[in-house]
Amino acid sequence: MARRSAVVVGAGPNGLSAAVALARAGWQVSVREAADTIGGGTRTAALTLPGFLHDVCSAVHPMGIASPFFRTLPLTDHGLEWIHPPLPMAHPFDDGTAAVLDRSLAATADSLGGAGDARAYMRLMKPFVDRWQDLFDDALAPPIRVPRNPLLMARFALVGLRSAVGLGEATFAGERARAFFAGIAGHALLPLDRSPSAAFGLILASAAHGMGWPIPRGGSQRIAAALASYLATLGGDIVTGARVTSLAELPPADAVMLNLTPRQVLAVAGGRLPARYARALRRYRYAPGVFKVDWALSEPIPWTAAECRRAGTIHLAASMAATVASAEAAWYGRPDEQPYVILTQPSLFDPTRAPAGKHTAWAYCHVPNGSATDFTAAIERQVERFAPGFRDIVLARHTISAAELERYNPNMVGGDINGGVQDVPQFLFRPVPALDPYATPVDGIFICSASTPPGGAVHGMCGYWAARSALRLTRRR
Repeated sequence: MARRSAVVVGAGPNGLSAAVALARAGWQVSVREAADTIGGGTRTAALTLPGFLHDVCSAVHPMGIASPFFRTLPLTDHGLEWIHPPLPMAHPFDDGTAAVLDRSLAATADSLGGAGDARAYMRLMKPFVDRWQDLFDDALAPPIRVPRNPLLMARFALVGLRSAVGLGEATFAGERARAFFAGIAGHALLPLDRSPSAAFGLILASAAHGMGWPIPRGGSQRIAAALASYLATLGGDIVTGARVTSLAELPPADAVMLNLTPRQVLAVAGGRLPARYARALRRYRYAPGVFKVDWALSEPIPWTAAECRRAGTIHLAASMAATVASAEAAWYGRPDEQPYVILTQPSLFDPTRAPAGKHTAWAYCHVPNGSATDFTAAIERQVERFAPGFRDIVLARHTISAAELERYNPNMVGGDINGGVQDVPQFLFRPVPALDPYATPVDGIFICSASTPPGGAVHGMCGYWAARSALRLTRRR
């Protein structure tokens, strides 16, 4: 019997994961990538000065190390090494102190201020942290299915389907703890007074306590490189510089896996899709974009709060209200002069990122989708606010707007790094309402991008579940 075959379009983490899952099942797999390098959102490059390595898109990977699929792969045998900063995250305040997201629940709780908020944090998080692996097995699965751990997921839904503002204000009495929780939930690219923004805070905090927020030694490119290396041992191949503009360009295959968002799916396959399905894809909604800055630095960032010097990630927004206002501004298309900023400083923990004695840092803020506005000054003001003298140590900077991000990677429509809005309707039904969200109505064509469940972040689960769908449906044929 002839081996089944698949062509995967797009060599980002989800496309590579789909390829690996199919190759492990014995399929012959070929991957087509438009860019000259693989990786999608996991690329590393010398963006500023020689010897300084910067993560072009993603940098810190809590969902990668927690991924149920990645945990089954021998990625460490293929060059992937996780580095764990002493603190996953620190959140500084104007008084020179900082709350911290520590691997220890108790240490995190103690940093939040009063004893009441410390106890509240423990009560909120302990049930999920104690069973973090079960939580991620279900949270990173298609939502329209019976969970393996129904009681745990019911408990998670009870609090996670709330807004971050609602849960934060109901759980914590002090502004310090509320700002800390809003900062974690602020990764959501949603207004924080909307459901299910609380879920993002709970998931990311659970990941920190369960497995940490690590960085890959040598940069995020190592994740894609490890997946590609493993795929090669399974007989798969990758062709770069091979942009696909039509399915007609692809060789015959049992399955075509599209690591594309709905807009690109329509461009590549629209002529073969039923009109009703195509209309549903056109209604797909994209989230706000991001504006990102990379810095080459002469020395470590001079944070006022000592805790920030031990943290891989820093959240910059002094209050819950500030984080909420920043998210709303990006969502409703307004400029924000004091944006909520997510910053990473990988060279503190990975000396391969910069020449001896020098450092790199990376930061972004949320902006209106498609914005071409330069937010460099606004971001640097926020850093300087908590690290006076920061601008004096900048050797060089590289910036990329939301509009430029889409030109760099068309999957980041308008600079949206999560593959589309993840509110309740579009979390449950992405990219369209369907029992199998990965299979299109056309036999043998599947979508495996972050526009399918479980959505954005580097975990490969969209590709894995799409591959499962392809395996199941081809067996039926």
